[in-house]
Amino acid sequence: MPDSASSIVIFDLGGILIDWNPRHLYLRLISDADTLETFLATVTTSEWHGGQDKGGDPAAATRALKQRFPEHGALIDAWYGRFDEMCAVAFPEMAALVERLAAAGVPLYLLSNAPAFMDTWMRPGGRLHTRHPFLRHFRDLVVSGAVGCWKPDAAIYRLACTAAGTAADRAVFIDDSAANAAGARATDLHGIHHRDAATTIAELRALGLPA
Repeated sequence: MPDSASSIVIFDLGGILIDWNPRHLYLRLISDADTLETFLATVTTSEWHGGQDKGGDPAAATRALKQRFPEHGALIDAWYGRFDEMCAVAFPEMAALVERLAAAGVPLYLLSNAPAFMDTWMRPGGRLHTRHPFLRHFRDLVVSGAVGCWKPDAAIYRLACTAAGTAADRAVFIDDSAANAAGARATDLHGIHHRDAATTIAELRALGLPA
């Protein structure tokens, strides 16, 4: 268990602080629910998007996908062209948690599997930083697409600790993926598998943090 007096907290972004969901965008573009789900499952698949989390070029990936599915060209363009609309909704209880931790002086950091451009978007002046004011409390961040490694690989947790200037055993990491939380624990961080706000807050308080 980390020493609460010297702990830092590292948050994942999507599924923890922001409800990253393509449906926030595509419900505006595809009126039929079955057509929408088929498009997400068979065209803009998690495997396709995950390639950009691992350093792929969004523009090149978009061109390649449009060649495969030319009939969906405009919808495919919208994925990265309007990506910020997928990130428009924050989880209020978790945003409030960030505010409380920051007010108590707990150093906060972000670690996200995401395309490289999100590194800019989550910094001061970036699209998400402007949209979600609680992001101002994060001192630094590590984005997989920008650094060439990704959760749950040990290397990215080490990079996050380096960015925070801390030893791994002083860091608490929160992620909605059980595998990513386990990867953090395997690298000596205290990994919390986020299921809901109340449970995560209780786990942080059990560690002595002012959640």
